[in-house]
Amino acid sequence: MRRGVRPGLGRMRELLARLGHPERAFRVVLVGGSNGKGSTARALAAILGAAGMRTGLLTSPHLVRFNERVEVGGRPIADAEVAELEARLAPHLEAVGATYFEAVTALALVHFAERGVELAVLEVGLGGRLDAVNAAEPELSIVTQLSLEHTDWLGPTLAHIAREKAGILRPGRPALSAATGAAAELLAAEARKTGAPLAFVRPWGVEPAGYGVDFSLERDRYHGALMGRHQAENLALAARAAELLGADARAVRSGLAAVRHPGRLDYRAAARLLYDGAHNPAGAAVLARALDDYFPASPKALVFAASRDKDVAAMARRLAPRFRRVWLTAFPGPRARPPEELAPHFPGGVVEPDPARALAAARADRPPGGLVVVAGSLYLIGTLMRLEAGLPPEARTQ
Repeated sequence: MRRGVRPGLGRMRELLARLGHPERAFRVVLVGGSNGKGSTARALAAILGAAGMRTGLLTSPHLVRFNERVEVGGRPIADAEVAELEARLAPHLEAVGATYFEAVTALALVHFAERGVELAVLEVGLGGRLDAVNAAEPELSIVTQLSLEHTDWLGPTLAHIAREKAGILRPGRPALSAATGAAAELLAAEARKTGAPLAFVRPWGVEPAGYGVDFSLERDRYHGALMGRHQAENLALAARAAELLGADARAVRSGLAAVRHPGRLDYRAAARLLYDGAHNPAGAAVLARALDDYFPASPKALVFAASRDKDVAAMARRLAPRFRRVWLTAFPGPRARPPEELAPHFPGGVVEPDPARALAAARADRPPGGLVVVAGSLYLIGTLMRLEAGLPPEARTQ
């Protein structure tokens, strides 16, 4: 599949036309935002599955295997299905010059249509307005929290970000968001321009509960199986969206209690190990608060890597004070920032370019009751999970 990012919907629309418009075979929900869109998409798919709907789910990036990106009924696409679809779609992908994300999106949509999916939950890859999934026509659009991200592609201000994210809204089609403050005002203004009825979802009474979170939405109390206060917003968005799509209260509760999102505040209790993507300052702030909520007394070590385009200084300000020791490393591929460039932001940090060795050193140094946190990039987490699964490293660019 082709690499690179080339925003625009022309290629994707031409590709879908060549494929007989598979995206019209099922209902579609688009999920965009800066942080939380993956959790929201997975929670919504879990609820719809609990409601008995045959549901497709497209997410990115994958952690260990490509198959994770495309699921039907909670099951990843099989290797044989990927190979067959790649071969069948190849002439069409070449004809339109499809990018990697366009190819993945097309593969997923064809798979969903051929597997009889009733409703597909599609996570936006980058931005929204020009993202490949936006070539589908959503019945419902969801925008999670907004923050500055990918400013080289989306624009330098929050107003630019809001405009790009609001591109997944449709005239007369319902939309939900958890955005707050200035971001909410900007998104609401864009929704009015589009003519999309936008409602904001505001959970309250949020409390950590076990390794999950409890929250209230209007008069109902819910428990979600994802860790972190911030997940209340994502789970509440999923709950309200599911209700709009026809799920009953039993399915909502069942789905929220069953949802999993690997690599996002993903705690491995037996190993005293916490994986979290935390790839931007907002994500780092969420991780910092979760550490205070769930592990306040544990001495902590951090294994950290970041992509070249990330605001490492802002991330370090939120994270460094909570760790007794930090190991700075990198994941395979050209997107990784060299660990020695991370060192000025983490005074006293240990530079170890090999991520497996960095993790091993952090675990060996851990005192009784200590916690090792791996954060800064989902690519780092995926690299370590692949090694744990006995798979070779994967140089990631997408």
